[in-house]
Amino acid sequence: MRNLLVSARYQVTAAFLVTLCLSASGCRDSVSTSENTVEVPLSSLVITPPGTLQPAFSSNITSYTAIVPTVVTSITVTASPKDTTTTILINGTNTPAGQGHPVSLGQPGSTTPIEVVASSQNGIESKYRVAVTRLSNDNSVSALKVTANNVAQPLVPGVDANTLDYTANVSNTIDQVTVEASKSDQNATMLMNSGLSSVTIGPGINPGQLPITLGEPGTSILVSIEMTAPNGSKKTYQITVNRLSGNNALKELSVIPGTFDRPFDPATTAYTVTAPTTAEQVTVTATKSDRLAAMSGNITAGAGLETGTGTFQLGAPGSELPLSITVAAPDPTVAPREYRLIVKRPLPSNNASLAALTTSAGSFDPPIFTPDKKNYEVKVGLLVGSVTLTATKSDPNATMSGLGSVIAAPGIPTGQVTVTPGFGIGTPVNIDVRAEDGVNSSTYTITVIRGLF
Repeated sequence: MRNLLVSARYQVTAAFLVTLCLSASGCRDSVSTSENTVEVPLSSLVITPPGTLQPAFSSNITSYTAIVPTVVTSITVTASPKDTTTTILINGTNTPAGQGHPVSLGQPGSTTPIEVVASSQNGIESKYRVAVTRLSNDNSVSALKVTANNVAQPLVPGVDANTLDYTANVSNTIDQVTVEASKSDQNATMLMNSGLSSVTIGPGINPGQLPITLGEPGTSILVSIEMTAPNGSKKTYQITVNRLSGNNALKELSVIPGTFDRPFDPATTAYTVTAPTTAEQVTVTATKSDRLAAMSGNITAGAGLETGTGTFQLGAPGSELPLSITVAAPDPTVAPREYRLIVKRPLPSNNASLAALTTSAGSFDPPIFTPDKKNYEVKVGLLVGSVTLTATKSDPNATMSGLGSVIAAPGIPTGQVTVTPGFGIGTPVNIDVRAEDGVNSSTYTITVIRGLF
């Protein structure tokens, strides 16, 4: 009678389920859950060191995952059945119920499968599986690249996972680049940052790209790439992107002693410089507009040195010395610029004339000084006790003497002589000018007359 009631109840239930299926839009799988009735169930399944099972253990769930730290190289699996007569096999090894079985793990980043087989006395088996992942410590890049207009730019040094600092030099005409980095472990996390923009590349995404707008030619931008391994360890790579300058000009140029034929202009590349006749050597100093340019030729200064200098022997008076200075911009695509100098050491001047003559008292006769006229009178009153004559040479390098003494050596343009004239009589004063060549000379005579005028 009891069996009949159970049978009848089963039939009613089955009929209800059939009716439910018919009233819906078709029946799918009868149970939509990860749990299934396990014929030979476990009461517990534990791995140590701590590795939390996902999902949480349930007798009717047979598939699990677990993640352990990188430092863990092996784990112990302990399985306990609900029925004490059940036998346990862990990865094929007979293991007493409730006792741990050691399992060696693979390299960091690998997943080790573990199978636990629970067998009943009548030969029925249930299998539980655990996939244990040992967290990767890989925080390296496998590739780095800087491109401009889809063209790879040279990266120095070559990419190596253990090398953290790199440099990319791009032409002055390039204003945008893209930095691309590939993770060695695609489950790592990558943060790319240029200071102006940044992007985070999460696990499972590879490679990562960061577009960058560069500054003016001659400037640099630092790009950092922070790699975080799945186990949390970090490593930071850096790329310095230099937008090379195309500046191949000089900022300053001097020749000492010497006089340029025109003011220096960075855009003008040819000059004539006149040195003194007495100069036996000159010192040339050149300063680059861009210190990272390279200067070669008669004056040298490598990249990073702003100024170069050199001393050069001149030939005999009347000779010329050609010099050249070449400036190469940091950007090798820009042609170098050459500056040319001709340093002249002229022949000694034969100019033995005065350019001007003045008096502190009285007036000249004739009243207007001319270099070709050599004789003058200066008339002063009786109360004038002394008269100072001031003379200026036409050539500052001539030598001027008065009253037997040098009053203006070479290089000094003006000299003076003072006399005390007598009463009623003329006091002659000779001013002698000897030209730089030491051969030509001239004498100017000024007669100072003191009287009633």
